[in-house]
Order: sequence, then C-alpha cells, then structure tokens
Amino acid sequence: MTRESSASPLIFGGDAQSPRAALPVLPPLALYIHIPWCVRKCPYCDFNSHTASPVLPEEEYVDALLADLDQDLHAVYGRELSSIFFGGGTPSLFSADSLGRLLKGIEQRIPFASDIEITLEANPGTFEQDKFVAYRKLGINRLSIGIQSFQQEKLEALGRIHNGDEAVRAAGMARQAGFDNFNLDLMHGLPNQSLDDALADLRTAIALKPTHLSWYQLTLEPNTVFWNQPPTLPEDDTLWDIQEAGQALLAEHGYAQYEVSAYALPGRPARHNLNYWSFGDFIGIGAGAHGKLSHPDGRIIRTWKTRLPKDYLNPAKSFQAGEKALGNDEMPFEFLMNALRLTKGVESRLYPERTGMTLESLAEGRREAEQSGLLQVEPSRLVATERGQLFLNDLLQKFLT
Repeated sequence: MTRESSASPLIFGGDAQSPRAALPVLPPLALYIHIPWCVRKCPYCDFNSHTASPVLPEEEYVDALLADLDQDLHAVYGRELSSIFFGGGTPSLFSADSLGRLLKGIEQRIPFASDIEITLEANPGTFEQDKFVAYRKLGINRLSIGIQSFQQEKLEALGRIHNGDEAVRAAGMARQAGFDNFNLDLMHGLPNQSLDDALADLRTAIALKPTHLSWYQLTLEPNTVFWNQPPTLPEDDTLWDIQEAGQALLAEHGYAQYEVSAYALPGRPARHNLNYWSFGDFIGIGAGAHGKLSHPDGRIIRTWKTRLPKDYLNPAKSFQAGEKALGNDEMPFEFLMNALRLTKGVESRLYPERTGMTLESLAEGRREAEQSGLLQVEPSRLVATERGQLFLNDLLQKFLT
C-alpha cells in the first residue's frame, strides 16, 4: 500500500455502528508530534524510542511528518490548534532549522490559536544554549525537561546520560533562553530509594522554580529491561510515605495537584495535557503516534501510526497502521479514564458534548461508584473522591459494560 492510498481498514469497537447523536460542537484540537530517537534507550522506558545513529534523517523525517499531517487534515473541520507537543524519544536532538521548517509547514495547513502552547521535550544531556535560544525564537514557548533524579546513583540505575549538575544547569539554561514556562519530569520509588532520597530530589527541583512538576512513581512496564531484570524497589510502606510527604512538600511551595501525577503553580497547568484528559481531540503524527479525532456526525476515531522509523520513512508503506471507531459501550470508560485523573474532574455537561451520548448512559455506574465512596455525589460534576483517586482502576471498573 502506498502513501497516496493509505486508508486503513476501520476496526469497529463494540456497538460502534449504533446511532449516536451528532456532536453539538467539536472539541478543541491539539497536535502531538513524535520524534522517536534517543541517545540511549533507558531500561524503564516503554515508549516508542530508538537509539539514534550519528546522523539523524531530519530532513526526510520532517517531510514525512508534513505528508502524514496532510492525510489527517480532513478531520480538522476548520478548527485552530490550541497546542502542539513534541514528544519522544528526545525531540531536542533535532536542529532548530528542522523544527522551524516543520512548524512553518504545520501553520500553513492549520491555523494556530493566538495563545497556542507549544511544548518541546528535552533531556539535560542534549542542552546547548544557542540551540534552545533558537527554539524559543521559533515560537516554542514551553519545555518539558526529563530530569528523573538529581542523584548520581539513581541516574546510573535509570540509565540516564546526564548527571545531577547537568540537570540543574539545564533548568538555568532554559530560563536564560527565554523559557518562563517549563516542566521538570521527576520520578520517585526508584531502586533502593529512601524517603530522604526522594524528598531531596523534590526539594532540588522546587528550588529551580519550574512552573510545573510531573512527579510520578516508577513502574515496571512489559517489554523493558526492568521488566525482565527487575531492580530492588522500595517497600509499599516507604512508597506511601514518599507519596504523602512529597505531596505535602509540593503544596507547601504552591504547587497544586491537578492530575494524578501533575502539579503546577497557579495558572500553569499543561494545556495540551488538560485537553487530552478532558477528551479533547488531537492529531498524532510521527512514528508510533496516536490520535483521537471526532467527527460532526458523532463518530470518534482513535488512530495509530506506523511504529518503526524505517517503516515510517519508507514511501512504499502507509503512515497509518490502523484506526478504531469507539463504540457506545466503550464510551463511558474511554471518557472517564481520562477525566477522572483530574483531581477536580470535569463538568458533567462535558460528557454529552464530547461523546454525543446522554448522561443517563452513565447512571448505573455512577450510582454504584457513589455508593462505594469512589465518586463524589455532585450532579454538576464528574469527580473522584480522594479514595477514588487512590483506587482509580476500581472506580473505572464500574463503567465497563
């Protein structure tokens, strides 16, 4: 199959072909761009990332990304982009010239909102001051810096290419390059980590004054080195102590938890991620990228792109690996597995607006979840209780049909 004829067979889920109301208004639209190369694959990472060769095919990949985008333009329906997120891999391996050409090509195809948020993931080991100044001049206005830890022993255990001093310098360089909005990615529950170790990392991160912190527990994922060769992780009691003490420390310094593992200063939550969690739409381009696109007639389609970079760059292969229409029976779970990650949940009206289904379709699961103390009894909002946040999987099970 060639790229000129790259339509993939539609995979229907559940009763996807049952009638569903037309959407009164289409959700906001975002764009996710996957850059799949890293300097080195980390042993805990299950993302679609591949060790980079000495010379990356930047020009060819940008051409492919724009051609990939062209095939999804039918689902824009006149909307503008509210956010763009460069994820990976390590997008900061690409030159400013390549990213500039890509952004220019995107804006020629889809208009940008006047206040668009454009985020670039970066690792401390790839920071160069001139490069990041150039990124800022392109209109990239937010960075997400993959720190994970500031402690050498922990960084080595995680297979990271930077050291603690480089991590600290990266935050300073981001600020000097003109980024007044940046996230630090930090893990806890690391191999042989104590409560003091975890809080020391968090204090170092807070001292760098990021506007946003993604602070989450290391989990062992299938198809990773850590899954096959598990390291010694802290006991459950220690993990609980770290979680409680860390959340208190973040709150003390003004970082409000707005999602399971996301904390932000006032007015600084990640808009791209908020759109994702509130069941907004996003086009996904790049090797292995996923998307979710709504259509005025009520169809909601999840898409995924060809995973291996060599296949994605092969003109004889399709960019799109597959797509799936969400069925009515899947919609409650699909909507709520995102929305209930938000500590304040979402307004109830968002469910019919974003899914084309009635609130009544949630009634049975909602009643059971409220009676179990997992969902707040609040008709105007869908929001988990504190217990529901802790046992989110149990809460979501109430909405499986």
